[in-house]
Amino acid sequence: MAINSQNAVRARKLLLALVFVTLCVVAVFAYYENRPWKVPEEAKRRPNPIQTSASALAAGRSVYLDKCVQCHGQTGKGDGPDAASYYPSPTSLVDAQHMNSVTDGEIFYQISQGRKPMPAFKKRLTEEQRWQLVLYVRSFAPVLPSSR
Repeated sequence: MAINSQNAVRARKLLLALVFVTLCVVAVFAYYENRPWKVPEEAKRRPNPIQTSASALAAGRSVYLDKCVQCHGQTGKGDGPDAASYYPSPTSLVDAQHMNSVTDGEIFYQISQGRKPMPAFKKRLTEEQRWQLVLYVRSFAPVLPSSR
């Protein structure tokens, strides 16, 4: 009997240790997955070579509907049909404060490089398509007046 109770205590301790290790791994994963984007300064300063036009916005919209709408939603609120299954949640592109705090180069970098759960589009879209997409996602958020 003493051997069976020792085995039971040992099994409970092992189970508790496994639960603790699992929680630690999940916590570390959550921390690293929800960090702010680290965009190189050079990428931040990169200007959009495409001027805003009806044709550029239409092309960006076409790419958005094909590649982005499932997560970011029809109106850019981050509420697409697949959004709930991702952590961190897709960014709301209608958040004027956020969208006005990032440069076109930063958005281009994020689209190009991706970061889990968002895929990288550098090899899936041409550079022109990615810049058109920058113009289109910018159209979701109103431009805030500058504080100067």
